[in-house]
Amino acid sequence: MTDEVVTHAFTRTIRVPGLGKPVALITLDNGFDHTKPNTFGREGLASLSAAFDAAVQADPAAIAVTGKPFIFAVGADLTGVGQVTDHATALEIGKQGHDVFRKFTDSKVPTFAFINGAVMGGGLELALSCHYRTIASNVAAIALPECFLGLFPGWGGTQLLPNLIGADRAVTVIIENALNQNKMLKPKQALELGIADVLLDSPDYFEQSLLWLADVVNGKTTVQRAEIDRGEAWDAAIARARAIVEGKTHGAAPGPNKAVELLELARHNDLDRGYAAETEALADAVMSDELRAGLYSFNLVQKRARRPAGAPDKSLARPVTKVGIVGAGLMASQMALLFARRLHVPVVLTDIDQARVDKGVGYVHTEVDKLQGKKRISPDEANRLKALVSGSLDKAAFADADFVIEAVFENLEVKQQVFAEVEEHVSAECVLATNTSSLSITDMAAKLRHPERVVGFHFFNPVAVMPLLEIIRADKTDDATLATAFKVGKELKKSSVLVKDAPAFVVNRLLTRFLGEITAALDEGTPFDVADHALDPLGLPMTPMILLQLVGPAVGLHVAEIMHNAFPDRFGVSENMKRFVEAGKTAVWQWDAQGNQTLDPEVAALWQAGDSPSTAEQLLDRTLAALADEVRRMLDEGVVAEAQDIDLCLILGAGWPFWLGGITPYLDRSGVSERVTGKRFLEPGVASVPR
Repeated sequence: MTDEVVTHAFTRTIRVPGLGKPVALITLDNGFDHTKPNTFGREGLASLSAAFDAAVQADPAAIAVTGKPFIFAVGADLTGVGQVTDHATALEIGKQGHDVFRKFTDSKVPTFAFINGAVMGGGLELALSCHYRTIASNVAAIALPECFLGLFPGWGGTQLLPNLIGADRAVTVIIENALNQNKMLKPKQALELGIADVLLDSPDYFEQSLLWLADVVNGKTTVQRAEIDRGEAWDAAIARARAIVEGKTHGAAPGPNKAVELLELARHNDLDRGYAAETEALADAVMSDELRAGLYSFNLVQKRARRPAGAPDKSLARPVTKVGIVGAGLMASQMALLFARRLHVPVVLTDIDQARVDKGVGYVHTEVDKLQGKKRISPDEANRLKALVSGSLDKAAFADADFVIEAVFENLEVKQQVFAEVEEHVSAECVLATNTSSLSITDMAAKLRHPERVVGFHFFNPVAVMPLLEIIRADKTDDATLATAFKVGKELKKSSVLVKDAPAFVVNRLLTRFLGEITAALDEGTPFDVADHALDPLGLPMTPMILLQLVGPAVGLHVAEIMHNAFPDRFGVSENMKRFVEAGKTAVWQWDAQGNQTLDPEVAALWQAGDSPSTAEQLLDRTLAALADEVRRMLDEGVVAEAQDIDLCLILGAGWPFWLGGITPYLDRSGVSERVTGKRFLEPGVASVPR
């Protein structure tokens, strides 16, 4: 593999009080700081193997492995996986990882993992391969995230973890957490689950770990392990795992399904058999397009998102020392909290009456109290945040603001008026940003004296959680404004994508197009349950009707009308949806106390359906064709720089799964791209196996 950042393993011996022999300590270090975590490529695995052999030669009382400051290890070198072009090489990689890690498992000398920092994937599998594990109380991230990528733990995780903590707990870590947006464990949870044997405070964690090791070796401390039920409890765990995988992926990602198979195989607690199965399955996965799409997604999020295509030179950005927000509703209040927490500058909210202003500021204070209650911030930080956020009825409060963002009703005239009022009070350099989800930024700025300082700054709901920020350049937006917007986005810890000023930008444009196809099919007579589940083979995070409920039917209808005005040939407006909204309905489905889902009879009564229903297969094909068509048009229009930006937007802004690669890799590998547009979106090998 080329370009491997080699994580070297260094062995040294340490004398520990109470032990007649030294402890051989192996330290993993790739030579960079914590911003470039330790990973395992082929050279790194070879270095670890040699370090273990050197440790054995020292005739130690025990062998311990730890990481560089703040990092233990975070798994395989995924950049190397993309270079694998044949099944034999993939098999070698799987076998090498198993062989090296198993040295720690089969060692006649006790082996310990001192988990001093982030530990994920192959790093956690190395720790599990040791006989004992200590963990520092300040470890930031603990996980087996492979199923999130559409893969599965392939260096022992599926075999070791269930036989250490039980099958049900292993299902939680390997499948449930990974498919729940890659949920991480905290050190205390790792201890409670049985992954770690002891939790130690961080200031003198290393010294405490050595002393605990000595007590274990001397027999002063006995580590109790849970008795593993390999009968009915294992059956129940596997059934739960299958239900989670089906509910989350609908069979769209082969990796999680393989994880379930391997967890079932682990019941026999036969590492020879289990590791051989993991190796074979890993090689098959590495040579699959689904995994390559997952790795493509990973690279988009880890690399492209940090270097936005088309962003101007950051040296042009102006400082932001105060933020103004027009509006004090829920979205505006969420933004106020985020700006205060991340920028640590004064934030002032305005609205049309004092009650709304007070409610917005009150929301921020309540959320700050919640953060303090969860011990995520200190009392001092809570007081500082509350002091930073204030309210006013007078936009003159923005006079010394450097960045003002509006979050008012989605109406062009209203937003134009708001900006005109703000412009009377702020400096000529103050950035005017809009959180509009679909309106033209250029039109919004057209009547201002300084249209060059207007920019789109589109958050996704909930503001604190969703990582995407669509930054929209209007016709007259200058580089300084744009650079400032990107700087602020980075300080907010968002992933920003540069978008052209086009109707509904990226995420809402594509979601509106595919929701439009679903709604049209309902109008034509397709049953609701068929239409709502036609896209299940994609493994999307929610069905179209649940998505509509989350967005809000009134909002969805409003965006559909905007898109219909812009592109009437492709975006329709459903009369049934109009009646649905006018009736005040917010959901198609209703649920009884047992969780059974049925169609709301009032919806069934008001929906005037035709007599030309589609099958699920027909609707899926029709929707994919619409998505391919719209993506091609967006690229031809220059809405974003490349297809990669569209995929990044769908992953970060709509939660579309990694294994889908956003959307374009799926459209390519299913043949829809070429059938609809005449060509692929991505070159072969970019998000697929090189052939």
